[in-house]
Amino acid sequence: MKVLGIESSCDETGVAVFEARRGVLAQTLHTQADLHAVYGGVVPELASRDHIRLLPVLIRQTLREAGLDVSDLDAIAYTAGPGLAGALLVGASVAEAMAMAAGIAALPVHHLEGHLLSPLLSDDPPAFPFVALLVSGGHTQLMRVADVGDYELLGETLDDAAGEAFDKTAKILALGYPGGPQLAALAARGKVGRFRLPRPMLHSGDLDFSFSGLKTAVLNVVSSPDWRPEFQAGLAADFQQAVVDVLTAKAMAALERGKMRTLVVAGGVGANRALRAGLDDAAVMLGARVHYPAPELCTDNGVMIAFAAAQRLMRGERPLADPAIRVRPRWPLSELVRPSQG
Repeated sequence: MKVLGIESSCDETGVAVFEARRGVLAQTLHTQADLHAVYGGVVPELASRDHIRLLPVLIRQTLREAGLDVSDLDAIAYTAGPGLAGALLVGASVAEAMAMAAGIAALPVHHLEGHLLSPLLSDDPPAFPFVALLVSGGHTQLMRVADVGDYELLGETLDDAAGEAFDKTAKILALGYPGGPQLAALAARGKVGRFRLPRPMLHSGDLDFSFSGLKTAVLNVVSSPDWRPEFQAGLAADFQQAVVDVLTAKAMAALERGKMRTLVVAGGVGANRALRAGLDDAAVMLGARVHYPAPELCTDNGVMIAFAAAQRLMRGERPLADPAIRVRPRWPLSELVRPSQG
């Protein structure tokens, strides 16, 4: 089974071909970071136009590298949500049109399910069931994962997600866009301990998150009369450590409550080295193990979309015969069903 995956939910254009027996045959990825940097954030209209410009080029390149024609594919998968409406429509329109012309199936995929299942592509994949920490863009969630499509929400952010807090804090520190990676790089040069920042909801007794107050605490520090530019690296380090402390504590609590010993981390923030170190250290103390996707699969990409679609197809899911183009900018992961029920 060969599946072409298209990812266009935000500011990355990703295309990949996944084959059930041989794995990833080819992939291409373009980031729009330079396009949006001048505006300090993603401009939805510009993102959509760039997807339109690049998708045909990347699809041809990916198929050529895989040594395939469209007629060799069994299905075309695309991100149907959540994400920017216009960006999603670009990927969906291209995928549905290609599938109809080739007489093959088109399969809409949930963006977060793609992230969630991406660690299964590793050489040592986790076994079901496991707890998943999703830290992707505007999402911070803890899920119990029993199988593909069998997800139980354990906790989620009540306001800013971890990734949003990183980006907004980077903006407060005038680090530019994309802010998250730049803040992490700055934090690596700082020393933890100068600033006493809060750990929001650390002792709330539940598995929910809140990072808006942490961002505001950083703003208060920078706005105080005692602030000095040379404090930047230390403040970045203390901010990052606060996020790591909360994410780690909640993830370990989810494992203990579920009596499980396998944690899967997915999404862009999952590439953060401090977070990985914190989770790994805490997991050792708990007798648990943490699985991560490869660093290149932490960002949005076509591989995770093709792989998630292949997993559903191999479990018996059959795409709808109706070729109508439908996207869901807001789409709770908990609404997905197991492939045999779809």
